[in-house]
Amino acid sequence: MIYLTTGNTVITLLRKSSQEWHASQYHLPDVVTAICSDPLIPGRAFCAVKGSGFWITSDGGRSWQWIGNLTSVYSGEKPIRYISALAVSPLEREVIYAGTDPSAMFKSENFGRSWVELTSFRDLPSAPTWSFPPEPSTSHIKWIEPDPIVYGRVFVAVEAGALVRTIDGGHTWEDRLPDSPYDSHTLATHPLAPHKLYSAAGDGVSNPGRGYSESMDAGLTWQRPNEGLEHHYLWGLAVDSGNPDIVVVSGASTPWKAHNIGVAESFIYRREKDSPWQKVTQGLPPITGTIVWRLVADVSRAGTFYALSNKGLYMSEDTGLSWRQIRLSSSIKPTEPLGIAVGPDEK
Repeated sequence: MIYLTTGNTVITLLRKSSQEWHASQYHLPDVVTAICSDPLIPGRAFCAVKGSGFWITSDGGRSWQWIGNLTSVYSGEKPIRYISALAVSPLEREVIYAGTDPSAMFKSENFGRSWVELTSFRDLPSAPTWSFPPEPSTSHIKWIEPDPIVYGRVFVAVEAGALVRTIDGGHTWEDRLPDSPYDSHTLATHPLAPHKLYSAAGDGVSNPGRGYSESMDAGLTWQRPNEGLEHHYLWGLAVDSGNPDIVVVSGASTPWKAHNIGVAESFIYRREKDSPWQKVTQGLPPITGTIVWRLVADVSRAGTFYALSNKGLYMSEDTGLSWRQIRLSSSIKPTEPLGIAVGPDEK
């Protein structure tokens, strides 16, 4: 099951076969700023809507209900502008994490119906230096990655300025380390690779060897296998659900080329184990005018990936080697902001 967001619309795709999909649309009051699926409960997903907080679906996107917001538990001086990241714990039933702009972290233990702010997050020593380049007076949580094996361990990427972690469910936080990625856009973990953490970042724009990073010890030390990458501003990242050694990333030469549709040129790369990265083009649309891809792996089907951009939704069923378009209704025209999440199939 795939959830797509474009503007204020959530599109849910239910797979009938490799070639047949059932699509439904639901229009929300404002722009959807984050979406995630529940890895433990098929058909359940959560999204954040600018200006009106959290929404939940329990029927695979056919209907959505508003369940609350964060304003009553937030203690920061600057008001929350929007919820920028959501993640459901794959180990702890009913636990959801949320991140905002300005950068703050929240946790719910009852499917989002009530929240607490993880206030020690804003007390990290590096916090005063966090700054989003297009809007330097603020920063936001770009990605939240709960560990699939270790209870209470969660990794958080701040755009821009830090990759930090907690090992106790957010009660305390460990600040960024000197060699860790600075501007991670996407993080990933894998249940078959204990303690491995993957990062796709914007760091490579100023230092081409630092776009892609991976850690084998839960973020304490880092390796940077970037051989083969010709474009170093990395954005999307997904790991084959059946093989933690197969990774796909998306990127561009600069942020401008990644996000500005007038000059956009974006690419997808694939890497297997210790081999160099290889650029993938088979089945994908022309790069000109393509904003940077959002990538996810199918949690129910090893070897299957999905890629979303303004050019549409594409899938690969051969571990990212080739792609084909999933045809959507002509009324669905992907525009930014875009979001994509994959949940387990409904039984």
